[in-house]
Amino acid sequence: MQGMSLNQPGRLLVMVRRGPLSLTAEQVRLSVSACGVCRTDLHIVDGELAQPALPIIPGHEIVGRIVELGNGVGRFKLGDRVGVPWLGWTCGECEFCRREQENLCPSARFTGYHIDGGFANEAIADARFAFPLPENYTDEEVAPLLCAGLIGWRALHAAGDARRVGLYGFGAAAHIVTQVAKSHGQEIFAFVRPDDEKAAAST
Repeated sequence: MQGMSLNQPGRLLVMVRRGPLSLTAEQVRLSVSACGVCRTDLHIVDGELAQPALPIIPGHEIVGRIVELGNGVGRFKLGDRVGVPWLGWTCGECEFCRREQENLCPSARFTGYHIDGGFANEAIADARFAFPLPENYTDEEVAPLLCAGLIGWRALHAAGDARRVGLYGFGAAAHIVTQVAKSHGQEIFAFVRPDDEKAAAST
């Protein structure tokens, strides 16, 4: 495996080569074909998110094809194209997991922060936190949907069929939400900091 590793926050990523790690139960090994760069990756590299599991390979908008299956993986087969997002593992037992709010699990582990991510030619992921991907998107098109797309969908789903939608901040997720909401005939209002007028004007 060859990848770009963060060894110390605030420093450049360095290329590393490692022998293949063995899979545990429920894991899959992917040949990575694309990985988006999310703002959260930059926060980690810049040291703005505390206590990453260093050294770590960042990247949590991973697209790849399965090249190996761990024991117990029944939902995928070799060659399947899958996506791996930020949420990489949860306990499955806490109150949040039982309410299907796994992103709030206090024991959650995150891709590219606690678990090596996709800035590499190969990645290992828990199959339970990987998504089958439709073939009508290219790897480059679908990669950002694994973070900004998921966040945007969750927010828009929570808003329901509201006639007006308010967005606080205007990053990648808001760009996607805006396009989908406008296609549904909803009005969009973006609330940003005083120095972000250009982002707000793009709505």
